[in-house]
Parts: sequence; C-alpha cells; structure tokens
Amino acid sequence: MKKIIYILTLLILFTCASANAQKYNTHRVKSGETIESIAKKYKITTSDIYKLNPDAREKLRSNSVLIIPKAGSTPTTTATSGKEKVVEKTLDRYIKHKTKRKETLFSLSQKYNVEIEEIKKHNKFLYANNLRKGDKLEIPVYKKVITYVDVAPEIEDSTTYVVKPQEGKWRIAYKYGITVQELEALNPNIPSMLKPGQTINVPNLETNKVKAFDEKYSYYKVLPKEGFYRLKVKLGLEQTDLERLNPELATTGLKEGMILKIPLDAYINSIQNDNTANGTGASIETIKLSNNVTDLSVKNIAVMLPFKLNKINTDSVFDAKQKIKNDRTLNITLDLYSGVLVAFDSLKKLGVNLKVDVYDTQNRLSEVNSIIRNNNFSNTHAVIGPLLINNFNAAASALERDNVPVVSPIMNKVKVGRNVFRSRADDAVLKSKIIDYFKTDSTSQIVVVSDQKNKATSTTLKAKFANAQLVSSRIDKKTKKDAYNLTSDDFIDIIKPGNNVVFLETSNAGFVSNVASILNGLQTDEIKITLTTTDQNKAFENEEVSNYHLSNLHFTYPSISKILDSESSNSFVRQYKKQYDISPNEYAIRGFDLTMDVVLRTVTSQDLYQSVIDAPMTSYIENKFAYKKKLFGGYYNESVYIVQYNDLKIDEVKQ
Repeated sequence: MKKIIYILTLLILFTCASANAQKYNTHRVKSGETIESIAKKYKITTSDIYKLNPDAREKLRSNSVLIIPKAGSTPTTTATSGKEKVVEKTLDRYIKHKTKRKETLFSLSQKYNVEIEEIKKHNKFLYANNLRKGDKLEIPVYKKVITYVDVAPEIEDSTTYVVKPQEGKWRIAYKYGITVQELEALNPNIPSMLKPGQTINVPNLETNKVKAFDEKYSYYKVLPKEGFYRLKVKLGLEQTDLERLNPELATTGLKEGMILKIPLDAYINSIQNDNTANGTGASIETIKLSNNVTDLSVKNIAVMLPFKLNKINTDSVFDAKQKIKNDRTLNITLDLYSGVLVAFDSLKKLGVNLKVDVYDTQNRLSEVNSIIRNNNFSNTHAVIGPLLINNFNAAASALERDNVPVVSPIMNKVKVGRNVFRSRADDAVLKSKIIDYFKTDSTSQIVVVSDQKNKATSTTLKAKFANAQLVSSRIDKKTKKDAYNLTSDDFIDIIKPGNNVVFLETSNAGFVSNVASILNGLQTDEIKITLTTTDQNKAFENEEVSNYHLSNLHFTYPSISKILDSESSNSFVRQYKKQYDISPNEYAIRGFDLTMDVVLRTVTSQDLYQSVIDAPMTSYIENKFAYKKKLFGGYYNESVYIVQYNDLKIDEVKQ
C-alpha cells in the first residue's frame, strides 16, 4: 500500500533544498581534538555536533570534516605553545567472548566499542573464516596515552599565486611541495573550494623548483600515521619507487597531508572494498567521501526516470496497483527512486545543500526531448538517468553542448559520450575479472562445461587456460537438439583429487541443476570442487537449482554489487525500513549508492569530472565506483566484485 501512496505523491515533482549554507561552518578535525574541545571552541553543545555528525559518536577521526551549526558568534582561536596534544591507544587487556547465534563482527564492534579490524587482528582465524556461533574470541581493550609533540612550524617567505581552472588545494600543494594543511596555514581564510582567478599565498620557490602536474599519473594524499610499509600494502609500491617519483621524500620523509605522485593505476588496482557496513571488515579502505564534505554551496541535481504518470489512473488505487504489478520497468523505477530519496535525506544530514528537479520521461523519446527543450540545464551539476538506453543516449547527446554530466543508473550498453558516466560495469569486464581471479591459482585443475550454445565461450576459456578439460552437454539422438544433460560418467576421468575449478557456461536452469548435482556428489575429502561461471544469469537463481549444492561447491562469480548481509542493520537499512516498511532490494540499494556517490563527488571535488582523479574508487552499501576515461569519450565504471556462496550466504571474496 505504501508504494501506491508513494507513486501518487510523485504527481508533485520532488524539489528539495536543505538549510541555507550560512547556518553552518565546517571543521576539519586535528590530531588530539575531542568533541568536547570542538564544541567549546564554537560555543555549542556536543549534542549539536552529534545531531549533524552521527558517525562522530563511534570514532572521531583526524582530518575528517564535521558540520558545525553556527551559534551566532565567531569561533575563537588560542595561541599555541609549540606543542600539540596527541592521544594514542595502547593495548591494556582482553575480554573473553563466546560468539552467540546471529552475532556479527559489526555487532561485536558496536558492543565493545572497538574497530572490526582490531578484533580480526587479535583473532587471526577470522581472516580466513567467517564468524560462527561458539567461536571463542579475545576482544582487545585499549587505554589512552596522551603525549605532546612539536607543532610544525609555519611556512615563511611566501608569494602570491593565481588559481587556474580545475585546480584544488591538493594540486597546488603538490606543485609547491607542501601539505594541504600547510597551504591552509598560509591562507587562514581560504575557502573550502578554490575558484579560478582567486589569489592565494604559496611558498616563494624558484620557478624550476615548482613541480608540474602530469595527467599521466595519479596523486595520493598521505593519511595520518601512514608509513612506507602501509603505502606498499595499499599502493603496491616500494619506498624506492615512491622516492623515484617524489625525490623530495629522501630528505623530508613522509608527512601527513603530503601529495605523492603515483602510477595511474596503482591505487585503483590494489585497493579493496571497505565492508565495515556489514561487519566483514576490510584490509584496505576506499575513499569515504562523506568524511570530506566541504562545499556547502547549492548543487543542482536532476533525476529523469520513467514514472509513467500519464498512464496511471490516480483516482483508483486498484488500477495503480495493477499497473505497478504488471509493469517491470515501473517496478524498477519506483525501487530505484525510493533509494534515491533516502540518499537525499542522508545528504541533507551531512549538510549538503541540494536543489533537485525530478522529471517523468514517461519512457518516451519525445518526452525526453521535450523536457530538455523546455528546461534550462546549463547550471545542473549532474543528471541521473534516463533509465533506458535510447532515452539516455538522446538526453546525454543533447546535454553534451553544455558539458552537463549524465549518469546511467543501470544500463551498461549506453554510448559513452564525453559527458557520460556509465555507472555499471559491462559484461566484458565481469568476464575478464573472474578469469583473472582464477588465473592466479596455478594449483587447481580447470574444467569447462558448456551447453551447445556456449561452445564459443568454452573455446575462449580454453585459450585462457591451456590445460583446461572441456565437457559439452549431450545431444538428444532423436531430436538432434541439446539435451542439456550430463552424467557422472562424463566427469570420472576429468575430476581428479585435489582442487578442481569448474566453469559452467549456460543459461539453462535444468543444465545448471544437473551439473551442480553431479559435482556435489563427486566431492570427497580428497576431491575439492569450486563451481564458477563467466555469466551469472537467471538460470543460476532458478528455484530448480539447489542453493545447498551451490553453497557446497562454493559457487563463485563476478558481480557489479556485493550482497547485503541479511543481518545487517546499518543506518540506510534502518531508514529504508522505517520509511517503506520493507527491506530494500538491489535496485533500491543501487539508487541510494549511486545518488550518494554522484552528489558527494560534486561536493568534494571541482566537479564530477575532476572527482575521477580526486576519488579513484568509492564504495557504499553494495556498489563501488572506479571510473576510467575513454580516450575520446566519457567515463565508465570498471569496478567489479568477486562473490562466493558460503554456508548458504553470499560473501565477497577478498582479492
């Protein structure tokens, strides 16, 4: 019923604008600061801060940005004595804990106020195994140690510099060999976002000592307490590699906030997803843009989706309900948009100011053209949609003249014009990722099973795995057609003791069930079988296929999204259930993730285009985004998960 009421409310186009930016300040957290000290500085209460920054209750991170409500007076500053207070943690003791049913690493981290990674560090078996009922854990308990360190001296001998187009603080800091914090110290009243033509202070360097910015490289900002070993793990670069690209390191060493030049793909290729939302932990964190919201100017976002309000009888709930039930495109649209709305609510809580225009494309090309013709999009920061390919291509082409970024929500076949962001990885990337994943395993025997329609895929896999054994489905002797059937005898001489990886290439549910059943019966203590595919289609999800068999075979496949843990209770899930009385499905979650990413990229970078360089990879509830630019075109997301069935659940595989 809520969906019916919900769609009827769409008759009034959604427009939202959060509170005026003049009501807020932003504050970048410094090492040693506490919520109490920040509240005192701005003459507000700690609860005022927590209302706008709920994550600060869990942990106050250095260099994160807080939204601070104004209290009607100018924040005061105090003179320093050359020392800075630093609070560090040292291990004090352990708490013994025996895992109960339905407990997760996330719930334990909340219960004991400790990071998930810290629990795993002191219970190393959790790196290779899921948390199970009855596991005996040692939960670390820390005590705080306060020390005082010398404050970095202010930079002297400065000159003026005129900001060029596309330049942000980090780019200028890199050119002049200083940290972002040092650039801000040189310019106490510098705004969060620099504007072309603005004059700022920079170190007075000789011209030949000012570093050039090279588009052929990526650039990385050194985080607090990062050393060369941590950067080697994160970026895959040795200290000598970093010093070769950044010669000043040999004399200055690593400093927090320093900008390093690195190979273009170093960060993207090695970074792993941050799974703290569902309690699985992560060895490397992706860039979390919500910690870096600094631009509080109003952002114009347009949403174009086929609500088809012209075909819905708004006077009859029954008719509307039947329309929703029978129209798959409308179902996807409503689910996607429900996640979009929750994202807008979350963004307002972060202090983001939005002007949102929602357009009903009616799933008609003529309506899309009419929308663009009758509305001014020149000041629009991003357009999400249209949903379907032809409508999207038309909108993107028309808006290209104004260089308006247009983001495709779910389709991966759209034309990637220079203003297009294709947010879904295409099938070729999915296939490549799963093949590369198993190519790293030189100890397993590869078997490729295919039906008659997928023999070409079988041949391709044989070229990738030279020693692979090929098995094809049987031909019915009477009909001469594919019988979609094999017997255990077909595998007797192929499946051998040790590890076996079986690629199953088919879109026939009966064949999936047949092969999975046979392989499940062949497993023993000596014979281990992993089932996989380059094309995880609906056949593998058919009710005819036993999930028990897939789980027992650790069915592994590439996916554009990971699967949200059914036990997860993050803020998005709680908000969604509160608003709609149901759990979010994959389209609702994608609507949320995509909207959060698009908007956060616009408020943490110069624009959506620049964000591709500033934020190489971002991750949210189920989706992650790592955009690359085509040589003569726009941007495509090549980020893919490898997921696996384990104990009747689907987990992300760490790569």
